[in-house]
Amino acid sequence: MGNRESAMAKQIASGNTDSGARGAVTAGKNMDGFVELAHELVAANGLPLANICVQRRVLTLPSFFRPTKLWDMLVVYRGELVAALEFKSQVGPSFGNNFNNRSEEAIGTAHDFWTAYREGALGEEAPRPFLGWIMLLEDCESSRSPVRDSEPHFPVFPEFKGTSYSTRYDLLCRKLVQEGLYTSATFLSSSRTAAEDGAYRHLSDLTSLKTFVTKFAGHIAAVAAR
Repeated sequence: MGNRESAMAKQIASGNTDSGARGAVTAGKNMDGFVELAHELVAANGLPLANICVQRRVLTLPSFFRPTKLWDMLVVYRGELVAALEFKSQVGPSFGNNFNNRSEEAIGTAHDFWTAYREGALGEEAPRPFLGWIMLLEDCESSRSPVRDSEPHFPVFPEFKGTSYSTRYDLLCRKLVQEGLYTSATFLSSSRTAAEDGAYRHLSDLTSLKTFVTKFAGHIAAVAAR
């Protein structure tokens, strides 16, 4: 990241956890902190004039299996799609159904996007954009408790056996990145009382907010340097 990096980005990237920044992420409109952070990283790493889209009417991109997809945030610079981001959150008690829905949505969205990209939806010579998925889950006993799976015919993969929904979201994010579906996929969990102290946690380095900050800032800087 460049020397003009924002205070929030510096705190997160260095591993410090400032309660003000974390409070913005976890309180009330709990995803606004991520939007603010992305704004700051774009400006701090060389693209202060980029068009950052957060209003619904300018958040659609062409898809392959459907006409369009509505994203949560787009970064566009000189007619080039620099980044497309999704910010998701979930609270209990229905973790099971929601986990499956979120998983299918994340996988399908990425597959749809990259197929459209391959087919020239962003232009025949469009540089590969940054694709990011951030998930914030309620940290509670239900989200941390082991889950039993039905295996009437074939066993589930061993990494899923006896794991909680919190761990399963972390595994999902890790696999989304390892399979090349997203440039960065972040998983954080935070309790309902986090509005008071801003506490959150991550389960692995690959899916941490620090990793998102580093990758996103690096991508923005690379675009600015072209």
